[in-house]
Amino acid sequence: MVTFAADECNEELAALGHRTYWDGYFASRAAPLGRVPAEVVHAAFYNFAEGEAARHIPSAWEKIPPEASVAARQRGSAASLRRILGDETADSPGLARVADLTTKAATSAPLEGRMMYAGMRTLPIPGDPVTRLWHAATMLREHRGDGHIAALLGERIGGTEAHVLSALDMGIHPAESFGRIHHLPKPRLAAIMAGLRERGLVDAEGRFTDAGRDTKRRIEARTDVLAEVPYEALSAGELAELVAGLEPITAVLVAAESR
Repeated sequence: MVTFAADECNEELAALGHRTYWDGYFASRAAPLGRVPAEVVHAAFYNFAEGEAARHIPSAWEKIPPEASVAARQRGSAASLRRILGDETADSPGLARVADLTTKAATSAPLEGRMMYAGMRTLPIPGDPVTRLWHAATMLREHRGDGHIAALLGERIGGTEAHVLSALDMGIHPAESFGRIHHLPKPRLAAIMAGLRERGLVDAEGRFTDAGRDTKRRIEARTDVLAEVPYEALSAGELAELVAGLEPITAVLVAAESR
């Protein structure tokens, strides 16, 4: 989350010449895929509205190579993580061990059907423990995201529909006011809500039906199951050690809101 919430990553990307936050976001996150067209980025990211990727790809790469963008993202994210944790934790043997275990898990899953994860796996493993921890966590994040997309596809839930379900799950009503979709054209949002009503997933007031709530639960449960594979590379003792080592690190990051 430091990649999206803290300042250092954005500052690194701006220093390269990216004009906006979203130029840097699309250019750096999609960079491991190579110089693919906007349609491929749209498919891989899944939950952005039609045409959003095309506003940034490939134009964000025309003067700034993808390799430079992803390197800037890594530098900025690692710098944020070090600042939030402090040097004592960042330079501790405990963090180095957690980085090693996270990397072992993150490099152990099959690549099939995992587009974003596969892209991250092509990048070199950093030597610095803090950077390595961020890199491995990001690989696991993309692995989980790929699985989440598979779960959504299995329930025939599109990208914008997924935001509606998330908004309702968070208690946001009307769902159309959710920050990730409120800017979309009203006719587009109306069509999305009408489609969910026709399928019995939301009611006339735009709230969850029992079927809609069950669908959301199935998606999350399936996502969890599909995310388990990397951790099967760890022994029971290693997994317990990883969880115990990550808990204090996570607590600091949550308290700081990853900023």
